[in-house]
Amino acid sequence: MLTTVHIIGILLTVGVLLAVSIVSGRKVKDARSFTTGGKAGPWMVCGAILGTLVGGQSTIGTAQLAFSFGLSAWWFTIGAALGALVLGLVYAKPLRHSGCTTVMEVVRQRYGRRAETVGSVLFLVGIFISITSQLLSSSAMITSLFGLSTLASLLVGAVLIALLVLFGGIKSAGAGGIVKLVLLYVSSLAAGIAVWRIGGGLAGIRGSVESIYDIPQVASLNGIDGVEAIHRRYGSLLARGPLKDLGGCLSLALGVVCTQTYAQAVWSAATTSKARRGAVLCAALIPLIGAACTLVGIYMRGHYVTADELAAVTAAGGTLPAGIGVLENSLQAFPTFILGHLPAWLGGIALGTLLINILGCGSGLVLGAATIVTRDLLGNILTLLRRPPQLSPLAQTRLSIVALLLLGIVASHFVQGSFINDLGFLSLGLRAAVLLLPLSFALWLPNRLKAQAVTLSMVVGSAVMLAAGLLHLPPDPMYYGLAASALTLAAANRR
Repeated sequence: MLTTVHIIGILLTVGVLLAVSIVSGRKVKDARSFTTGGKAGPWMVCGAILGTLVGGQSTIGTAQLAFSFGLSAWWFTIGAALGALVLGLVYAKPLRHSGCTTVMEVVRQRYGRRAETVGSVLFLVGIFISITSQLLSSSAMITSLFGLSTLASLLVGAVLIALLVLFGGIKSAGAGGIVKLVLLYVSSLAAGIAVWRIGGGLAGIRGSVESIYDIPQVASLNGIDGVEAIHRRYGSLLARGPLKDLGGCLSLALGVVCTQTYAQAVWSAATTSKARRGAVLCAALIPLIGAACTLVGIYMRGHYVTADELAAVTAAGGTLPAGIGVLENSLQAFPTFILGHLPAWLGGIALGTLLINILGCGSGLVLGAATIVTRDLLGNILTLLRRPPQLSPLAQTRLSIVALLLLGIVASHFVQGSFINDLGFLSLGLRAAVLLLPLSFALWLPNRLKAQAVTLSMVVGSAVMLAAGLLHLPPDPMYYGLAASALTLAAANRR
């Protein structure tokens, strides 16, 4: 139950991050400093990446997936860590030496404005999916904490995201990310210790999950038949199938490499060495957060049923065993655990951290998307129309942020009920299908591809991946999108 102490803790925690954002924003003097910072050290780079990479998908979404599939939920943060590692060790140096400020500028240098414009539109679709998932995560948090309607909670979440980024840009994400990093680790450690203590260690957690599936209706709804099936699902990193889980991990890793938001953190560093160290530091820190969220999700599965499962039990004339709680849906697993199993003062800090974690990630994604809209799309359109811009680049970026958030609120109504992590896998995988090969060739083999082949591969790769996702083709849409992009690129380039 939410208490006054919880609310005070939430407000104080959110207030700290907002204060850091506003103070950082006072240093913004022009559009370049707004989007790429300029003199960031390793910890600031780490904070900028972590502040946007570890959001609602990595926390609430991981606990949600662990509630249903156990250890395999950890792949989301493992993939994110691998992506940060590759970004720092492999891509940081050529990106910084390119002289560009967006990944699409790199594409334009080698393949022209048409490839840049097409890539920007398609790439924005991938980022927009992640923005929508962050809005859904913030809505779930705000609704469960304060009882607001879905629309009201979406609006509140969008306003808070706007406040985080509008007045600070990358400096807000970086400095705020450092504060959030400390709070995230305190919250994650507290949650992990609490799970271990009240759950009775691994044996106790395993026993509680087995007990929940002794309820026939719960076992039937989840396709569980016997103890061995429980162990296969909750005790394996490959519970959803090797190709499925590894495909999700690969989607994260490859998508991070070519996403504007994380590239901006690399460009914001004072030196290439500091950019690398910041990315590697981020890669080392992310998996622990995912492990804690996974553990919480498994624990909650052993002690809670969903509203749908309760309805099935009631329809069969049964009742729940004593001590079993009820969640509206599995998305509520992490917030409910914090409310019910941590001291109120610590729970308030953890809930506030979780909320700003989601909002901070959303702000970074929106900032990256707005940068693409302003510099790549609007810039090209005005050039084609031969019209000078009516607003400054900074004003264009800020207006783009507002527009993206409003569109995200509309889109959120159409994807409610989805696994948040699956939206994340689709989002990052789509970005990789669009940009990974063109970006890599542009950085290392700049004269090997023709502009028409690059443009066609972007369209075909993204279209195939979206179709595979909509049709739920096994094992993972990323395989289809990346393969289609590579085959189209090879065939079109030969012609």
